[in-house]
Amino acid sequence: MLPSVRAFNTLCSAARRAGAARSLGRITASSPRLVHGIPRPRSFASAAQTQTLATATGFDAPLPEIKTDDLPIVSSDAKQVAVGWDTRTWSRFHNIWLRDHCRCPRCFHSITKQRLLNTFQIPADIAPLRVFAKPEGLEVVWNTTDAHTSLYPWSWLQVNSYDPPLSRGANKSEKVLWGSKIQQAPPSITYEEVMAGDAGLYKWLSNIDRFGFSFVSGVPPTPEATEELSEKIGFIRETQYGRFWDFTSDLAKGDTAYTTIALGAHTDNTYFTDPCGLQLFHLLEHTGGTGGTTLLVDGFYAASILKELNPESYRLLAKVPIPAHAAGEPTALYRPTPASGYPVLGHDSLTRDLTQVRWNNDDRSVMSHLEPGEVEKWYEAIRLWNKCLTSPDSEYWVQLQPGTAVVVDNHRVLHGRSAFDGKRRMCGAYIGVDEYRSKFAVLSEQFAPDPVLKATTGSVPDAIVNGRSIWHAAL
Repeated sequence: MLPSVRAFNTLCSAARRAGAARSLGRITASSPRLVHGIPRPRSFASAAQTQTLATATGFDAPLPEIKTDDLPIVSSDAKQVAVGWDTRTWSRFHNIWLRDHCRCPRCFHSITKQRLLNTFQIPADIAPLRVFAKPEGLEVVWNTTDAHTSLYPWSWLQVNSYDPPLSRGANKSEKVLWGSKIQQAPPSITYEEVMAGDAGLYKWLSNIDRFGFSFVSGVPPTPEATEELSEKIGFIRETQYGRFWDFTSDLAKGDTAYTTIALGAHTDNTYFTDPCGLQLFHLLEHTGGTGGTTLLVDGFYAASILKELNPESYRLLAKVPIPAHAAGEPTALYRPTPASGYPVLGHDSLTRDLTQVRWNNDDRSVMSHLEPGEVEKWYEAIRLWNKCLTSPDSEYWVQLQPGTAVVVDNHRVLHGRSAFDGKRRMCGAYIGVDEYRSKFAVLSEQFAPDPVLKATTGSVPDAIVNGRSIWHAAL
């Protein structure tokens, strides 16, 4: 049975208290642990629910420090190379794995960052002739006719250690989960900062990465300025609604966004195979009426509550695919591939971290693929999910004003609005998730380099070519 509204709110409070007692963890498809930690920076996170989520994009624990006067111990046999970081920490790397990851100029194109080595010509019995511990890294001389030599930086080996894993997330960022209290100090940046250069743009994208949304104040209330702001991140994604939208409630397009009715919390493009990554809104004017208050809900926060309250419901939403459609335009009929759709809660297949929320009950198609024994359980699960989304604790309502744009991570933050009357003119754009992540990654190289980049710059010969390290964590 589903709880009453009062009971549900009590359960939510209990769930938050239970989560706050935990110091570290992840929201995963298999574990009910929530992540709650000391918020930072205080100006943002103190206003949020004091919860954080480690994601697959900080180190789980500090890695062993490498000192030039106390290098790791190395040894090898016919199958593996062993590296002793200290008396208690060892890593083992298979010979074929090491040979395949050689980054010398003959094996790896330093400019294009692509493999030149023919993996399939590596002998099955590849093994080291000798291994050496050098200040810059592990050197391996192979048992090939040319005694090929490879060098692997210590920091790179630590981050990529798989037997055992020393760190599953060399470049993780901390997600701040938030509820309605975020209204006290939401993440924001000025238009002037963003347009002034890369430092401001990095700050803006960092806000989005941590919180799933960010306001931009001081934007000239024109479509041209808003479009230019959008393009600072990446090229705008064109859809059946056009490239850059400038619209009112005139049903110019076959979607309820082009009406005056209220819209519940949802993500966009559930009918696409790859929903847009970011969505930017800017209210240009609202005259002759009231309403139209914008709703934002942190889907990761709502999912953490659902997981704590009812793990079985969470499991169903992470398992059952939902078909969706966009059919309001006579010249277009969109469905995802496969047509069965995707689950509400998407997870990293390796780490099982929650990575995506895709939910729009209005665009949901026929659920004809449910197992008979799961029908009632699934409807109970989405009812409880809806309660998590519509709880006053989850909902952040804000009245947008001309001059303030908001960008949301469409893979995490749900949005909606209250009903309104009068003329309400909005503009905005979609930006692909890969374009957003690419821009953020490039700026992070400059303003927040990963540990491998820090360790190899200047210490490993020929590490940086054409502006990027051959040992970059993304490679």
